[in-house]
Amino acid sequence: MRASRLLSLLLLLQARGRMTAAELSEELEVSVRTVYRDVEALSSSGVPVYADRGPAGGYQLLDGYRTRLNGLTAEEASSLFLAGLPGPAAELGLADVAAAAELKLLAALPPEPRSQASHMRERFLLDVPGWYRDADDVPHLGEVADAVWEGRKLRMVYRRWGPAEVERLVSPYGLVLKGGSWYMVAAPDGAAARTYRVSRILSLEVLPDRFTRPEGFDLGEFWQTYAAEFRDRMYTAEATVRLAPGGEDLLRYTMGTRPVDTALAEAGPPGPDGWRVLRVPVESVRHACWQLLRLGARLEVLEPPELREMMAATVSELAAMYGDAAAPAQVSRSAPR
Repeated sequence: MRASRLLSLLLLLQARGRMTAAELSEELEVSVRTVYRDVEALSSSGVPVYADRGPAGGYQLLDGYRTRLNGLTAEEASSLFLAGLPGPAAELGLADVAAAAELKLLAALPPEPRSQASHMRERFLLDVPGWYRDADDVPHLGEVADAVWEGRKLRMVYRRWGPAEVERLVSPYGLVLKGGSWYMVAAPDGAAARTYRVSRILSLEVLPDRFTRPEGFDLGEFWQTYAAEFRDRMYTAEATVRLAPGGEDLLRYTMGTRPVDTALAEAGPPGPDGWRVLRVPVESVRHACWQLLRLGARLEVLEPPELREMMAATVSELAAMYGDAAAPAQVSRSAPR
């Protein structure tokens, strides 16, 4: 246990440079006193770690010192090969680089972790896009990635929902792959960061001007907050429905797992016929009508009245369209020839 912690401390100092005892204790989840003892143990074993005193002080390694130890367990090494998504790497122009890095990592591993990593690669594959749609066409993804990496501003023509084309000058902070679609997190001049779907960029110019990335900006934290706010903005209304027994999975597939599970948890017990009354969040009356019709006669809308009326009107139109087909088909009873 202590050997693993000492290695983690060494790798932290190698990766981040100077760190205080308090920072190390927080990262390693040990007391500051334990950090003192671990640093002393590293120093005694020949690792050139030293301390700077004062408010800006901390522990750091002698300049130029690098350890060749990676400290990867067999399970940790195996898990890394699940991150090798060939499709996204190719879209970013990094397919050859990722393949070379994988080979180098395999070569650096001891026999047992190397064998487990190879088994992992042969037996597991991550395929990001959903079943019923292809990944977005993203011809400008490479240029966007370069601008993100180099900190250069972009001038682009972007197709918004509508559709409407707008010109934007933005500072790109990062790229996110979500459900097979690439999103750029970028800030227009003088505005807060927002998201742009890369497939909607119609034309792009990478400018020589560089931008200063906001201090403390965290891409992962921004995306989590954005995703949560997006879900809140998406559901602007509520519908009360009766759901037939066994219709839960189809409703989850249609409206999403989280809102349906929340509605089921808040619902009362089923009635004598097994049907349950649920209050489900919806984006709009029109969108809810399109969604809920997919459940056919296994769901009845109770409220709001305008949604119930729209459902009834749509069903009436369908009945009129397929009225002739509703009658039993006339089966020929003539003897076969």
